[in-house]
Amino acid sequence: MGAQRIDDDRALRTTAKVLPEHARGHNRSLVLQTLYRSGSQSRADLARETGLTRVTISDLISELMGESLVIELGQREESRPGKPATLVDIDRSAFQIVSLDLSGHALLRGAVLSLDGDVLDSAELELVGARGEEAFDKVAELLSRVIAQTTAPILGVGIGSPGIVDRAGVVRNAPNLGWRDLPLQQRLQDATGLAVLVCNDANAAALAEHSFGGADHDLLLVKVDHGVGAGLLIGGRAVFGEGFAAGEIGHVVVGTDAGPLCACGKNGCLEAWLSAPSLTAAIAAATADAATPAAAEQATHHILAEAGRRLGIVLAPVVGALNLWEIVLSGPTHLLDGPLSLATVETLRKRTMADITGDLTLRMTTQGQDIVLRGAAAMVLSGRLGVS
Repeated sequence: MGAQRIDDDRALRTTAKVLPEHARGHNRSLVLQTLYRSGSQSRADLARETGLTRVTISDLISELMGESLVIELGQREESRPGKPATLVDIDRSAFQIVSLDLSGHALLRGAVLSLDGDVLDSAELELVGARGEEAFDKVAELLSRVIAQTTAPILGVGIGSPGIVDRAGVVRNAPNLGWRDLPLQQRLQDATGLAVLVCNDANAAALAEHSFGGADHDLLLVKVDHGVGAGLLIGGRAVFGEGFAAGEIGHVVVGTDAGPLCACGKNGCLEAWLSAPSLTAAIAAATADAATPAAAEQATHHILAEAGRRLGIVLAPVVGALNLWEIVLSGPTHLLDGPLSLATVETLRKRTMADITGDLTLRMTTQGQDIVLRGAAAMVLSGRLGVS
């Protein structure tokens, strides 16, 4: 199994046959994708579903069985005369995936996942303000712990990192971890001997919505944690940008009224309004002197609604330019789901054409706190097997 990147110029899901010069790898992914999404099939079923010949299907199934990726499940029970068809499926217990989520402020999280994206085991490691090489050592330690928890061969390691991450898994800039031009993917690959894939944490979260959240359409996912970022899927492809910084909306200055000071040194960045630490601190300050519980609640509502309004201001040009119909929020539910999300939608509708965005929906993710871990697993599935 050769490693691939998820950011090649191809859709995440293989759906049709292709030209002969590219056929073998593409058709292999097509068969795996069909089994991954549809479950057990006979060889004849696969030929009808994919448009490939039965000879090609038989050759591919034999190859995939030799790699322990596909197994025969026995004969289908049929009432028709003749020999019953033998069913095949991906061997979903043959491999496991290791994922790391480096986006937390205080904790690094890791997990062992099945090929279906289910978390089988997990581990955490306190970051405790570690930066630079010390932060890398923490990541390597956590990865070693999670690898030790696996109970099957490892298909690959997926990592969602904050900051700007290029196609080679080099973290170009992650201020919260003190990383600049860190070859995270290569260093961890050399240390473990495993196939490692690294991408931005918000991009990983968007992949989780695509692979495990049922999002088969264009999608913008906004991830709020210690920082603020966005992942974008357009036409079935993840969008990374020429400088690998697509979705880096956290340091867009919102408005002309100065605003709170951001860690980057500017005033009024979206991250200074919207990040979880910023919101928590602002709410604590505003409610400390509240005379009554009602006054404290009103102050909290105002802070959350203002943050939502600022998010809507940043997203409106994106929604209008790309004609998006769905935005997903990922982060602390108690902060995002309520006045903040309502104010975001209201602002978006005020700042865009009603005929275009009248059907716009904004929702919380259904993936919970495992969204980056599951997205990193989706990255491994796409990069190693061509399925999502």
